[in-house]
Amino acid sequence: MINLVRVLIVSLITLSLSAQNVDTKAMAMNEFSNAGVFEFENETIDYGIIEQNSDGKRSFKFKNTGNSPIIISKVKGSCGCTVATKPSQPIMPGESAEIGVAYATNRVGKFSKSITITSNASESRKVIKIKGNVLPSKQEKAKTTVAKN
Repeated sequence: MINLVRVLIVSLITLSLSAQNVDTKAMAMNEFSNAGVFEFENETIDYGIIEQNSDGKRSFKFKNTGNSPIIISKVKGSCGCTVATKPSQPIMPGESAEIGVAYATNRVGKFSKSITITSNASESRKVIKIKGNVLPSKQEKAKTTVAKN
């Protein structure tokens, strides 16, 4: 009889704990569905072939398709040659905004860099990318040719 009572008590405790886990999961799912959602026009910007020291500024356009404002706390390039800027105000549901990026085009060669966005959106860390190929400018080519001769 005592063993039966123990089994019943353990069963009741187990049931109550698993019910709390279900409630916690439901709350987390509900919280996720109420979050802001990034919808980028493009998650990768291809600069293509550009000339050295040309304009390296571009922007990633996005819309908040979620149910809550998106607050971007930080944007960070993968190296010092990539500087990103974030909107200063929250992006309300249905609104669009931009994340600016400037690549240092004084460096010659192919590049592929990432920008990490930290926010309160459904994806708390979102990675977007830039890529391209910087060729020496005509002036640099002329300097190289003169130096060789």
